[in-house]
Amino acid sequence: MNFSSGALAAGRLDYRPWLIALGALTVLRLVLAAVLPLSPDEAYYWLWSQHLQPGYFDHPPMAAFWITAGTAIFGKTTLGVRLLGPLAAAAGSVLLWDAGENLFPNRHAGLTAAALFNATLISGAGSIIMTPDTPLLFFWAACFAVLGRWLASRNDLWWLAIGAAAGAALLSKYTAVLLIAGIGLWLITSRERRQALRSPWPWAGGVLALLIFAPNIYWNAVHGWVSYLKQGGRAASFDPARSVQYLGELIGSQIGLATPLIFALAAYGLWHLRRAASAAASLLLWLTLLPAAVFLEHVVSGRVEPNWPAIIFIPACLAAAALPPEVLKTWRAPAIGFGFICTLAAYAQALAAPFPMPASADPAALQLSGWPDLIMNVASEKPGFLTSDDYTTLAEIAWVAPPGIPVIAAGTRWQSLSLPAALSLSAGISVSHRENTNCPTRLGARLRTRANDPVMKYFLCRMAVPQGAVLVSPP
Repeated sequence: MNFSSGALAAGRLDYRPWLIALGALTVLRLVLAAVLPLSPDEAYYWLWSQHLQPGYFDHPPMAAFWITAGTAIFGKTTLGVRLLGPLAAAAGSVLLWDAGENLFPNRHAGLTAAALFNATLISGAGSIIMTPDTPLLFFWAACFAVLGRWLASRNDLWWLAIGAAAGAALLSKYTAVLLIAGIGLWLITSRERRQALRSPWPWAGGVLALLIFAPNIYWNAVHGWVSYLKQGGRAASFDPARSVQYLGELIGSQIGLATPLIFALAAYGLWHLRRAASAAASLLLWLTLLPAAVFLEHVVSGRVEPNWPAIIFIPACLAAAALPPEVLKTWRAPAIGFGFICTLAAYAQALAAPFPMPASADPAALQLSGWPDLIMNVASEKPGFLTSDDYTTLAEIAWVAPPGIPVIAAGTRWQSLSLPAALSLSAGISVSHRENTNCPTRLGARLRTRANDPVMKYFLCRMAVPQGAVLVSPP
């Protein structure tokens, strides 16, 4: 792939090698999606797809819709669950490319931004596993693409596409409210852009976004606003020492997920844009700094999970792509190359664990390794049912458990799925990584392992059906 500054400046860049590379990367991701075991969160979202509805305890429903589409083609397989992830990553790369070409014309910024984003670990992992972030990032990229088209053409009909993308992003994850807020602030903070609000089309786009999201609002209304309260009620008491720890964790995780050179280029790109007077620069700053401010505020009261700021990576990579040619000439290729080296190393570790690391400290092993052996070992006890007090462990049990053994659950999270009551079952076994001091009959502990290397210990408890339990997976 030719990234020489001369070819870029002269506009002679041949896009075919880039498209071939994207195609090869997509094939690699599809293969990995097919062979890597399902993570607990993915198993949980797969359970959603077995009970489609406009909302769930944790998130809106888009991930469940995507899993349903994939499993309709490939059945109950890891590729079926993950199918749309690699495909959406490829399509999102093209959308990001288009956004950069329109936001910063005649600079091939879109190609650079797409290459940088694909080289991050957040893209490398997020394009394989299926979580709400997967469709969120696709629709976020789509929104940038149509915003770029509107800026380039000033055709107000593009606001309908912007609204549709924003509404679909909201149906993916509630974090998309920051996208809508950022666009609104971007519009009202410029006299020129405020003129756009005199047209009915931005308002029509907003109404369209609301209509797309309306089923989730209705579902929450009839379920006691459970999902909004869950996501909006994360505040905790202020603890200065813990806040410093959370801040350090947040910054460190983002440097790692971006990879260091891409993180540095993105930070420098955003700093460089502060002096630019263009609408494109202002858009990127609003849609980076507003989410960043929200996540920084969150560390005052609690930990920010590493994947939450993934939405920042798209505008940040566009900002990096807008850097002066002399900077990109020096740092673009090393940043992209090192990013892909890190991503390939992560893929290799998930597949074969070539790097010496205890399984209990390996993020890939903690998520992926040893689930079938653990669950089949427990199932050999011939329980009347299987359950867990941890929703992700329970989801893995539902994914792996052999036919004939029902899987049940208790609690608000599961009751919101409108599942049938679990009745007339003999004593079963609960599997938990926390020891239950009130367990009536303890059955000892089992280890989840990766090639005999312990990943995590689980405690087994023989118990009767808990009060209010529902049937997650029938026998």
